[in-house]
Amino acid sequence: MARDYENLHDLDDLNDDELRELVRNHLEAHGAVDPDNITVVVEDGVVTLAGRVGTEEEMRAAEHVVTDVLGIENFDNQLVVDPLRRPTSPEAVDDHLADEAEHEGLLLGDRPVPLSPEVAEVQDDLDGRLFGTTDVQKAIADGTAWIPPESPTPEGRDSDLRP
Repeated sequence: MARDYENLHDLDDLNDDELRELVRNHLEAHGAVDPDNITVVVEDGVVTLAGRVGTEEEMRAAEHVVTDVLGIENFDNQLVVDPLRRPTSPEAVDDHLADEAEHEGLLLGDRPVPLSPEVAEVQDDLDGRLFGTTDVQKAIADGTAWIPPESPTPEGRDSDLRP
């Protein structure tokens, strides 16, 4: 019961360079690991991971790839957690979403062109033209479609139609 996994890669037949390349490929394929920060060294069949990772989870994920996914038993983990390697994102999620919406679809270096005040005034209310409005007076003035309200209006609820 020494090997309770299926040996898909036949690790015993690989030389050091092939084993290193196999480990690198699996680290690159794993989503939770940044392989650019990890150095893989293989000497006499012993795999050594060295470098700096951003979080403890990233270090455990790299170790999982080597030991559990590939089934390598001769393994030395010399990874160090470095907070400077952590990915940066805005503190507030709202700020991050606003930043994404502002820069969506832009290439690196492109800047969004703001609308001038004149253009903003002249810009059509496309939703109003296509779907209409629930304001009767605005629909009459603009000549757009009127959408009847889905619930009773204050005028309809408060009126007394009893004889």
